[in-house]
Amino acid sequence: MAKVKTKWICQNCGYETAGYLGRCPECGQWGTFTEEVQADIKTPAMTPQGILNNAKPELLSDIHIGEEVRVSTNIKEFDRILGGGLVQGSLVLIAGDPGIGKSTILLQTSGQLCQNGKKVLYVSAEESASQLKLRAERLSINSDALYIYPQTNLENIRTEIDNISPDVVVIDSIQAIYSQTITSSAGSVSQIRECCNILMQIAKNQNITIIVIGHVTKDGNIAGPKVLEHMVDTVIYFEGDKYKSYRMLRSMKNRFGNTSEVGIFEMHSNGLKEVTNPNELFLNERSQVAAPGSAIIVTNEGSRPLLVEIQALVGSTPYPTPRRVTNGVDLSRLLQILAVLEKRVGLNLSKQDVYVNVMGGIDVDEPSADLGIALAVATCARDVVVDPQTVIIGEIGLSGEIHPVNGIEKRLKEAVTSGFKKAIIPYANKISFNGIEIVPVKRLIDAIAACISAPAK
Repeated sequence: MAKVKTKWICQNCGYETAGYLGRCPECGQWGTFTEEVQADIKTPAMTPQGILNNAKPELLSDIHIGEEVRVSTNIKEFDRILGGGLVQGSLVLIAGDPGIGKSTILLQTSGQLCQNGKKVLYVSAEESASQLKLRAERLSINSDALYIYPQTNLENIRTEIDNISPDVVVIDSIQAIYSQTITSSAGSVSQIRECCNILMQIAKNQNITIIVIGHVTKDGNIAGPKVLEHMVDTVIYFEGDKYKSYRMLRSMKNRFGNTSEVGIFEMHSNGLKEVTNPNELFLNERSQVAAPGSAIIVTNEGSRPLLVEIQALVGSTPYPTPRRVTNGVDLSRLLQILAVLEKRVGLNLSKQDVYVNVMGGIDVDEPSADLGIALAVATCARDVVVDPQTVIIGEIGLSGEIHPVNGIEKRLKEAVTSGFKKAIIPYANKISFNGIEIVPVKRLIDAIAACISAPAK
């Protein structure tokens, strides 16, 4: 009997080694190595190399592009983050927390595609056909072109794809699919990498759009090897606050469109509904009474400007070390802004707790939010209010200067549409704009003086 060969694979990044290691030298994580059996592949026809053996080089001028390169999902917010619709022959990865709505949005998308005359194969590796039927009835989906296939074996899935010849295939989820050519269990690095590679070749060779659902770890990253994100054409994250009804689809990678695009949805009992005006949704959560520590910023999410409220709370602390707590803002960014406020403005916060929150549960990573965060903290510390009809845009440098931002005209247009009367912007972005008063500022101290309307009562 031949000796069984094994190898140790990091479940976080896919690094392989002959023996066990406590810490992965590739990604630096501890305790992520698992032992997997190395076996000879007895069915080479199922390998990705076997799928591609008929491909031949073609001249660029001889390559024919079909008339229908993109397929609309009839869901505008979904089409936005896809770059205009699903591209034929592409592989799309959608990831998100459990219960966020990944299966719901894809089942709704499948129903819309069937209404457009497309044939869809929905492979459910985690739910039975009757369970999916119940969800489809709740979502009012009933189509003769939607095939439900509860299956986890990749070889069987490939056979049905050849038999049905669908236009779109949905895999729910990639972590539950396994191939017989790999001896490890479903969800392992080897299985995920091999299954995704085979699905990618099927999509390219048969010109079928394949949408794959991926699980995420407790850190919010896609479970499996990082190569999974490199292999697919589009990576979409499903984000949202479980205590709120709306959800956000964010494009992190897109070979056929802009990255960092976002689509806003609201969860209802009968499925996800598009939010055509997200600014109205976020601004409706504002308090009607102006209070210290509140500022409105205009941040860009892809090609879409969003108006978001930044709230800050500053209070004395009985402890030697004050607390710095953020929600929706990078903590290191807040610490840098607080250092600038103390050094360049003279605002002493060394013995005060500082809390910063982005209303709506979204994350703001853009540097143009710096000025809004600084003004929210400064006005709360001095117990004054920012003019509620003012939007604030600008990046803060370490010397207290205000740096310009991109897309200023688009941001101002959205502010005017939402009814704001005044905008504090960097001096380098100074322009004339109808419908709103422009206040250009060069330094942080000038912005603080320009935004204060009156002491709080």
